[in-house]
Amino acid sequence: MENKRVRIVDIAEELGVSTATVSNVIHGKTKKNSDETVKRVQQLLEERQYIPSMAGILLAQNDSRIIGVVINNHEKYEGHVLEDPFVSSSLNHLSVEIEQAGYFMMIKTTTDLKDIVKFASMWNLEGMIIIGFCENEYDKLRQFMHIPFVVYDGYFENEGRVCNLTIDNFHGGLQVGKYFKELGHKRALCISDNQICVDLERFQGFQEGFGKENTDFMLIPMQKNERHHFYTEHLEKIREYSAVFAVSDYYAIDFMQFMQERGIRVPEDVSIAGFDDNPICEQVVPNLTSVRQDAGERARTALMMLSALKQGRQKEAKKELPVTLVKRTSTAKYTNN
Repeated sequence: MENKRVRIVDIAEELGVSTATVSNVIHGKTKKNSDETVKRVQQLLEERQYIPSMAGILLAQNDSRIIGVVINNHEKYEGHVLEDPFVSSSLNHLSVEIEQAGYFMMIKTTTDLKDIVKFASMWNLEGMIIIGFCENEYDKLRQFMHIPFVVYDGYFENEGRVCNLTIDNFHGGLQVGKYFKELGHKRALCISDNQICVDLERFQGFQEGFGKENTDFMLIPMQKNERHHFYTEHLEKIREYSAVFAVSDYYAIDFMQFMQERGIRVPEDVSIAGFDDNPICEQVVPNLTSVRQDAGERARTALMMLSALKQGRQKEAKKELPVTLVKRTSTAKYTNN
């Protein structure tokens, strides 16, 4: 005979108590029940091998122990946002820190910040970490959400139970620009799919480090097929630059592979650098020079700030973490062959 799942109502009927009494015992709310009743319920739950719904237990508690992580499912990811090296690395480190802190992590991808309010309410979230949005809509979240949240690279005026956790994007670009200049490059190009928020800061730092008069910017398409077609159309122009800085490792590696497929050598013909320093930088050939942001440190800081905001030790904050340039074989001294 197939075993049936034991329900709360079954336990209640067998003991002659209400379902609310059984539910309260399961969730640890026993102040209104006698010790005898609590003991009877607990014994029968054990005998019948009742398996509670973890989601039900968490949602019934005042503290759900759930931290939500929301990622912008931007069109540039073409439906693969969780496979992006930066996103996957961030989630990996966040999962470690959240588990070590005794919490559960729940992930949501969306393109609309309005979805976040519903997500937070539905799962009784204790806090939230938001990644990838570059819009001035966080004030709306504060109006409808009372939980603390941390934003990776937000652009807004801080006000109430929110932390803007950024990295030194300008200095990261500055280090790349200075390094290219030290290598003897005369003209350098920065490629990105936009000129706002963090990408703009990285480009401005790059200009400052290399020299504005010798630095150009190229706006590239987000979709891979369109981007490669764009590179093909502008290849003659691109070949005028001996050094290229991409604002992300993804774009840097994609550009490097495009050039190699056309017989253009890296770094002999062109030096390439990226940003983020994801693990894949050491797996491609040549290894990619990149600006490292410490994903582990960022995750630890995010959890620390959530705790401080929740406990009222801090009302709001803006915290900037440092970055460092990691030099690898995708960049080399310029030789005018």
